[in-house]
Amino acid sequence: MLRHPPGGRVRLIVACAATVAVLGPLIWLWQDSLLPEAYSVMDMGYADYGGGPHGSSQHEAHSAGGASAHAGHGPAAGRDVTRLTADAGRQADVSVSLVARKQRFRLSSGREFDGYTLNGQSPGPVIKATEGQLVQVRLINESVPGGITLHWHGVDVPNAEDGVAGVTQDAVGVGKEFTYRFIADRAGTFWYHSHQMSHEQVRGGLLGALVVEPGSRKGEVTDAVALVHLYNGVRTVNGREGDVHVEAAPGARARVRVINTEYGVMPAWVSGTPYRLVAVDGTEINGPAPVTGKALAVAAGGRADIEVTMPEDGSPVRIHLGGPAGVVLGSRSYDAPAVPRPAATLDLLTYGTRAPLAFDPGKPDRRFEYDVGRRPGFLDGVPGVWWTINGHLYPDVPMFHVAEGDVVRMRISNHSGEGHPMHLHGHHAVVLSRDGVPATGSPWWVDSLEVGADESYEIAFVADNPGVWMDHCHNLPHASEGLVTHLMYEGVTTRFTVGGSADNEPE
Repeated sequence: MLRHPPGGRVRLIVACAATVAVLGPLIWLWQDSLLPEAYSVMDMGYADYGGGPHGSSQHEAHSAGGASAHAGHGPAAGRDVTRLTADAGRQADVSVSLVARKQRFRLSSGREFDGYTLNGQSPGPVIKATEGQLVQVRLINESVPGGITLHWHGVDVPNAEDGVAGVTQDAVGVGKEFTYRFIADRAGTFWYHSHQMSHEQVRGGLLGALVVEPGSRKGEVTDAVALVHLYNGVRTVNGREGDVHVEAAPGARARVRVINTEYGVMPAWVSGTPYRLVAVDGTEINGPAPVTGKALAVAAGGRADIEVTMPEDGSPVRIHLGGPAGVVLGSRSYDAPAVPRPAATLDLLTYGTRAPLAFDPGKPDRRFEYDVGRRPGFLDGVPGVWWTINGHLYPDVPMFHVAEGDVVRMRISNHSGEGHPMHLHGHHAVVLSRDGVPATGSPWWVDSLEVGADESYEIAFVADNPGVWMDHCHNLPHASEGLVTHLMYEGVTTRFTVGGSADNEPE
């Protein structure tokens, strides 16, 4: 038998002890990070009440810890998200059917792309409605493996219609369908996209534009959609490589609805005439002034409505969208050479004219901190450097709890080293300040807010749309890497689970 000398035995014991000391915590962290095959977001993380009262909440049993996602408790009793719908007895004013397929398709330039289509095209059809109409969309999954949903980005729909797999519905499997119904109660520019495996399916083409026109408009306006999307790195506008030409008569007003479906900030600028930024994220700007020599910064997921008055001499106007390609407005000619991006960027903190708010953000019922960082750790057993929220790795993140009618104030800070376009579902928030500097222009309402590295924004909103709502980074790979939490209303629950038999994978 092999025997160790006394000194060797001590060294072996010390080495084993050191190994256990090093590997033990790592093994515990790895084990603790593993997600169950199915879990409810109602069990995630820990409750953050923002200084407000503790209502009926499943998180009350877990408020002391951060690993509640592993507990596997079922949803608490309450109003289920499936009951939060539009008027069931009302007939639809706008009815659309969308058939989703996984297929190889051809862009207008002739370039072929393997991805996803809606009614045989990508982007999908532009859905148009008038303010106040009830929209009904029948989604049919013909051949998209893994299932699909549709999320109505920027539209404050009832929670049951939000289209988030594992939160408000199950993913729609191959051969199945789902019907969405919502009232388009806000005029503006919006878009729709899958929220099942969204970091893959949105990039692959499951998206389209949604335009809600006002009930009345003063004067005639040429109206054009400019949805920007990259297919395998190829920049397109409405699925076209190169310029999109739009006819606009001399002296006419033209409104170009810019939609940034990509993961980072997109600059947009105008040559040939001054422009006005008339709306952001589906909300009109109060008192927009003419702009020259400045670009716009359109957040990922965000929208910017640009209005121009065409030159009387008939010369064309170019709207640049992240590069030389864009929208060219013209009549007799579309010869509008590209010009370099202006050095200056329009600051929406000061743009437009002040106007009163319908609530007082200085007297909030809840105050939340949403501090984005980054640190090493495990995410579902995978080691890496992951995003954190208030110092916590997913799923042990704060879950923001509100009661209906609350005035909510939130500070979003970014200490992660990268910019993040933050998107709160079901609500629009007004920007109060950036880096401590108060907003002085038009009320700047957003649903997609770019928070740059080392920036901090204060926003406010009224909790007026009950549900369980995602609040996440719209750089969708970032969301799949843990930069996601939820806004939860008192007394609202969900029966759906992430994972499970439907393989729900919202990001």
